[in-house]
Amino acid sequence: MIVAHVAITAADDYLARREGHRQAHLERIVALRARGFCLAGGPAPDGRTADLFYRVEQPGDVTRLVEEDPYFTGGVWTAYRARSFSRFLEPWEQPPVVIDGSRRATLVEGLTADVEMASFALIEARGAGRMVFGGFFPDGETLALMRASDPAEAVASLAETDLWKPETLRTRPFLHVL
Repeated sequence: MIVAHVAITAADDYLARREGHRQAHLERIVALRARGFCLAGGPAPDGRTADLFYRVEQPGDVTRLVEEDPYFTGGVWTAYRARSFSRFLEPWEQPPVVIDGSRRATLVEGLTADVEMASFALIEARGAGRMVFGGFFPDGETLALMRASDPAEAVASLAETDLWKPETLRTRPFLHVL
């Protein structure tokens, strides 16, 4: 199975557009999650972007999953970019769906020169409850969903290991819906 990250760009009038499609979108994404196709997802607090994590058999399946979503067909999402992980650490649990914006987390991205050793650091962060899941893309870029809502705290979990190039570590706020 392939795990893919999809970075979504939303329409400028996201909040207005989403209302007519929100219920159908949530029902669909929760159903995909129940079938094992959607690992997690949620928007940025400002609604300008969203991030989804899918598990698929073929890379083309990601296109179908995104483009058949009511948010995409309804113009709520205007563009997307999909990348497949080359190595992925699965979440240990499926948290409940939270749509009120109260489960704030942080996405941390950055380059590592040693994917093997950095994998151990991610395993440790997940075991300590600091990370939900994370992985590596073929170019050594890391993407990890950290439980901390404070960006400095989220990035410190990786930076303190000295396994990531510090100048490449960056964070984005994330509302962890599912």
